[in-house]
Amino acid sequence: MSEEVTYADLKFQDSNQTENIQKFDKSEKKELPVPSHVWRQRALAATLLCLLLLTALGVLGGMFYITLKTGMEKLNKLQNVKEELQRNVSLQLMQNTNSSQKIRNLSIKLEEIATKLCRELYIKHREHKCKPCPGEWMWHGNSCYLQQNMAKTWQKSDEICSDYNASLLTIKSKSVVEFIKSLQLNNYWLGLSPRKDNTKYRTLDTIIPLDWFTRNTSVINDKMYCGYIQYGYLFYTKCTDTKNIICEKLAQTVKIDSMLMSAVLDGNK
Repeated sequence: MSEEVTYADLKFQDSNQTENIQKFDKSEKKELPVPSHVWRQRALAATLLCLLLLTALGVLGGMFYITLKTGMEKLNKLQNVKEELQRNVSLQLMQNTNSSQKIRNLSIKLEEIATKLCRELYIKHREHKCKPCPGEWMWHGNSCYLQQNMAKTWQKSDEICSDYNASLLTIKSKSVVEFIKSLQLNNYWLGLSPRKDNTKYRTLDTIIPLDWFTRNTSVINDKMYCGYIQYGYLFYTKCTDTKNIICEKLAQTVKIDSMLMSAVLDGNK
């Protein structure tokens, strides 16, 4: 009995030893170290990969730098072209301004010459075509004058002049004073502002700074006094009295082409 137990124990021990040997063999197989040449291959592959990445980064960086440099050069060229165009435009504008100014000055000079020539022709021939006033109007300085021998109240006379786009006679310069004296006007209304009281007569040479009419005629009544000219003197009378009319309006610009054509035609006669 004791022998069988001993054998069984031995057998169990043998089987345990066998299992332990097998487990040890398996663990040894699992934990075998990787050969060194495999690690070298892996390290070399990793190094090559890093080198490739660095090379790619270098290439990309170089391409970016070249692209950026090219773009900056183009931008600078465009900026230079823009500045050059701006300078050219500024110079052209200055030249145009100078040319326009010269043309304006030349036009003014030609207009002055034409006006002088036209005035000389008008002195010789009162109905000359170059006159900048309507047919029956007289020309003096920059104004046109129309005499009408009809007795009207001051207010009615002002309305008649308004129909001609004109006003009653005003005297604001010594040149006009001399011109009016030469006309020997007798009992003609003046464009002076109506007054509430009568005043002493005065000479034409002293009326230049007076208050010339600018207000509405509707405020005038039979108690107001209006000025009129009698030869070389200024008098006041009731605005409801009747006097003759002389209207005044601004002369038109002398047309150079018409004046020159008229001068040529007159020269061919």
